Amino acid sequence: MAKADITIPLGIADVRVLQTTLNEGGEIVITLESLKAGTRCRKCGKWITKLHGRDEWVTIRHLPAFGRATYLRYRPNRYQCQDCEGRPTTSEKLEWHDANSPHSFAYDNHLLIELVNSTVEDVSLKEGITYASMVGVLERRVDGSVDWSAISEIEILGLDEIALKKGQRKYVTLVTGRLRDGEIMILGVLPGHEKAEVIEFLRLIPLRIAQTVQAVCCDLWEAYTQAVREELPSARIVADRFHVARHYRHAADEVRKQELHRLKKELSKAEYQKLDGSFHAFRKNATDLNQPERKTLKRFFKHSALAKQAYSLREQLTAIFDMNLSKKQAQSKIRGWIQKVKKSSLPSFEDFLKLLHSWWNEITNYFMLRENSGFVEGFNNKVKILKRRCYGIFNLKHLFQRIYLDLHGYRLFAATTIYG
Repeated sequence: MAKADITIPLGIADVRVLQTTLNEGGEIVITLESLKAGTRCRKCGKWITKLHGRDEWVTIRHLPAFGRATYLRYRPNRYQCQDCEGRPTTSEKLEWHDANSPHSFAYDNHLLIELVNSTVEDVSLKEGITYASMVGVLERRVDGSVDWSAISEIEILGLDEIALKKGQRKYVTLVTGRLRDGEIMILGVLPGHEKAEVIEFLRLIPLRIAQTVQAVCCDLWEAYTQAVREELPSARIVADRFHVARHYRHAADEVRKQELHRLKKELSKAEYQKLDGSFHAFRKNATDLNQPERKTLKRFFKHSALAKQAYSLREQLTAIFDMNLSKKQAQSKIRGWIQKVKKSSLPSFEDFLKLLHSWWNEITNYFMLRENSGFVEGFNNKVKILKRRCYGIFNLKHLFQRIYLDLHGYRLFAATTIYG
């Protein structure tokens, strides 16, 4: 019977395939011979070509083929330097394998692509390798901190805090950057959210890059704004629109809670049940409501003029932020909105009015170029999903690596050549 064999290019430079076999476990083992004519001396750095034997056999994991685990087996050549004292020998350095790695570069890339939006444990199980091996891939191939040499300028810097573990108030600060070409980068994960920690990081930014930062978007946290004023004095501080919205929407929601509590006591059980769904309907923007939700809100507002007033004020302020206004025009409209709130009988908005007064310039800076840290919120969502997926990541270096990989993994590792 004829064999159904095919020949596939291995895609690795400067090698000859000596043999291909299947081991007892049905895995493919490819025996190679290096065709390189020399290497760099480990002492003087000169190119050396005098062959001085070979090292022991090395077997490493490579890309799977036809559903089978695949291994490469080879003996590294050793070369002798004729110029250095003692004529030391050096093992050849290959473009497709790091001597300290149990994998080829191509297999490392494969594992990192598998790890994007997944977990170390899941990839370990699917690939049949140890958890420690997967962590080793991260350590070898993904930097644990930002490479400033790869950045020429940062248009907008984002600062935001997240809790590493819910309920324990252990916060870290995510530092993100939007470059001029629109690319979003993770720049740092800081071990806290205090002024000194932010200053320490900002001082790490090379001066050539710091001078390009036009704006810093952050939430309403004095530690952030004070640090930025001291270290990036030329950057415009913009209070993040989404955090501002969170405050005035909370004020409106407090009215909803109070009114539903009152109506539960005053209405009959049957009548109160007709208000089911008002929680979700009230929280949605008016433009996003479907017909049943509009009817639910209409019934609710029929019983509560205060809730209707709070909802209307919330939507009016959102509409102002949606308008294409100059900073001066926006300030005028927001002042008009403030007067409407003061004329209303809604004390739940008082804290938000104080917030507006304290952060007036930073909040209205948004209208200069409509800058916001929506991209930071995108990071936050990724991190929240990442934490849930991995049941928490408390090592900040690993957290940085995983965020970086989820953001850039496909671009960096899917398009690389088979030998690195």
